[in-house]
Amino acid sequence: MASLSESPPPSTVFQPGKVAVITGASSGIGKAVARRCANLKMKVVLADIDAGDLEEARQEVAALADSASDVLAVPTDVADPAALVALQQKTFHTFGGCHFLMNNAGTGVGGGVQAPLSTWSGTMGVNFMGPIHGCQAFVGPMQEFLKAGGGSEGLIVNTGSKQGITMPPGNLVYNCSKAALKCFTEGLEHDLRTQHAKNKDDTPRIRAALLVPGWVNTSIALKTKRAEMKAGGAAAEELSNERLREETFFHEAKPAAGAWMPDQVVTFMLEQLALGRFYIICPDNDVDRQTDNLRMTWAMQDITMDRPPLSRWHDAHSPAFTAFLEENRK
Repeated sequence: MASLSESPPPSTVFQPGKVAVITGASSGIGKAVARRCANLKMKVVLADIDAGDLEEARQEVAALADSASDVLAVPTDVADPAALVALQQKTFHTFGGCHFLMNNAGTGVGGGVQAPLSTWSGTMGVNFMGPIHGCQAFVGPMQEFLKAGGGSEGLIVNTGSKQGITMPPGNLVYNCSKAALKCFTEGLEHDLRTQHAKNKDDTPRIRAALLVPGWVNTSIALKTKRAEMKAGGAAAEELSNERLREETFFHEAKPAAGAWMPDQVVTFMLEQLALGRFYIICPDNDVDRQTDNLRMTWAMQDITMDRPPLSRWHDAHSPAFTAFLEENRK
């Protein structure tokens, strides 16, 4: 893998003066992408629901930009469609347009079939509807902006999850939200590609990609725990970052050895985008791409082989899955 400084920007999107909008930008992958865009001398808009963390991220990213005025922070609840419209309007008013939209905001709050409906709607509202709100607010204006001379192409990246593909038991709510997002992003790219082909002219192309991180040292577990405690009526001192950081298994400041750091994900994403990839399936320090491919193949073959769903985790089928991995690893 190339070093952070060697990672090639795809085409003309990640270039000085271009405009990036990133949701979920107060920490983790979102903040790492914002830092990279600022390093590339782009204009950067950070959006997140956590206003305090967002301001800290803005200061960090602004220190890397040509000018602090090239970095804008907008507190945003992606589950609210009006908030995304406001984000789009503020971006265009401040910087004139948008070349790169990353729908990255996410929550890990979830549960099983009997999880409260408020949990289902809350997680689907952020992880699934959030990117839809982002695309509905930005795609049309981005197309008009690029067509009017704002650039030769645009890019939309939605942050998915391997759990939305292989569906490991344990958090059905989260799995469903990321599976729905995969479906939406595939349809989005197909529609954008088809629309561009029908134009038969030099209309700038907007393409979409699905980022599928592996295990990453981010704050999603930390923020999920905080949200669950808050919903349970925890006192303010129990929600302090210091206490939660001590109790949470892993995060950026307490990295797990098997997980990648956010900057590694960004480097890999840029490399894959430069190659024109749609599916950006990230490995990590525990799982390589071949193993991911075999896990996804087995999951799909539950259908074609008439096995029970999620057979990988069935006692009757797990030995066959283990043998499948061993036989197909090169």
